[in-house]
Amino acid sequence: MQNFIKSFRYAFEGIIHAVKTERNFKFHLMATVIVISTGLLSDLSYTEWFIILMLIGGVLALELLNSAIERVVDLVTMKRMPLAKQAKDLAAGAVLIFAIMSAIIGLLIFIPKWIT
Repeated sequence: MQNFIKSFRYAFEGIIHAVKTERNFKFHLMATVIVISTGLLSDLSYTEWFIILMLIGGVLALELLNSAIERVVDLVTMKRMPLAKQAKDLAAGAVLIFAIMSAIIGLLIFIPKWIT
């Protein structure tokens, strides 16, 4: 049971580290505050909240994975190598695609609320 509890502590340490050190994670957290505030003012349904929260969780989780991949690549080599760059770029691209799609889905949810 102690190991299970420790695993949560380590996970929270990782999140706190990202909040303190990762510029893009901070940006996504700021966007999260804006989206949740906007949602509270837009009378979202339960289903819409579910979708919004899943998208927020996905973006934040992918950003953490991207940061982890960057750390592992840096651990393996500090040299500029094409494969290392590609690994970092691919991970960043995954975050970007999910963030763009999340923004589009968010607009599809929010714009009809704003129009009426």
